[in-house]
Amino acid sequence: MRIGPHTIDPPVVLAPMAGVTDKPFRQLCKRLGAGLAVSEMTHSDPRLWTTRKSRQRMDHAGEPAPISVQIAGHDPALLAQAARYNVDQGAQIIDINMGCPAKKVCNVWAGSALLQDEALVARILAAVVRAVAVPVTLKIRTGWDHDHRNGVTIARIAAAEGIAALAVHGRTRADLYQGRAEYDTIAAIKAAVAIPVIANGDIDSPHKARAVLAATGADAIMVGRAAQGRPWIFGEIAHFLASGELLPPPSLPEVARILLDHLAALHAFHGPLQGVRIARKHLGWYLRQVDHAELGTPAALTAHTAFRGVINRIDDAAAQLRLTREYFDALAAGDLAHFAVAA
Repeated sequence: MRIGPHTIDPPVVLAPMAGVTDKPFRQLCKRLGAGLAVSEMTHSDPRLWTTRKSRQRMDHAGEPAPISVQIAGHDPALLAQAARYNVDQGAQIIDINMGCPAKKVCNVWAGSALLQDEALVARILAAVVRAVAVPVTLKIRTGWDHDHRNGVTIARIAAAEGIAALAVHGRTRADLYQGRAEYDTIAAIKAAVAIPVIANGDIDSPHKARAVLAATGADAIMVGRAAQGRPWIFGEIAHFLASGELLPPPSLPEVARILLDHLAALHAFHGPLQGVRIARKHLGWYLRQVDHAELGTPAALTAHTAFRGVINRIDDAAAQLRLTREYFDALAAGDLAHFAVAA
């Protein structure tokens, strides 16, 4: 799949997720097999660009190309300005958010709320595409609710206004993240437009990725929540799509190495205190991958539960790394039952 001059290979994309897809996570997912990683959304209001959080979101130093930055808002002129500003900061692809279902985003007429106003969608897309020389992509849902599932119409507007690729989450805004994603609308969108279409929603395994591509005819798939605590899913999917073979799951020492590298990168990027706090949610997601069968005994399960309690209270970066390393060492050795958790 190509987005403008950029070849997206493999055609497996990390979805933009607020508070998740920071630079350390994007770099990790790219290293483990993602062909593209989209940044968490940045606001189009220039008054917010000088905050520490915004400056970090616009930091792309050392990030592998192509660099895709998502912008959010509802004012065409401000979104065009935000696109230009982010290109000046290193963005090579600008992505427009019309898919976020969060109440605080929709209440300010951004994200998926925009799907209710097709004329405004057209004005926004035209303004942003004209504003920058890099490709502009769009992420949407299938519609606002089941009575207003206008994804095909929005896709035709996007193609007419020069959007280079379209990512579609197979839910309406009203669905939030509940129920199952549907792929018939994505298939209808793919049939209606000539631009590349990326299918998104509930893709959590190599087999599901292949099934969704077959059902929709999409050019690529996008993985979101399934990558939390499991960033190696991109390599698993890419290998399966290319060869039809499943990779073995990573060993516990491999998981520990990936996790510890991730934690250290979070500490370095966000600073030791904020990095530790951000790392807690990632730790929780990685620990969800630990099969209870690997814990073995009630004593091991007790030690696992105690570790989770302690690690979520620690504010010291070195202690967070040390305890995590010791936990995985004990787990890999089959000796978690004797693991003493001490900060």
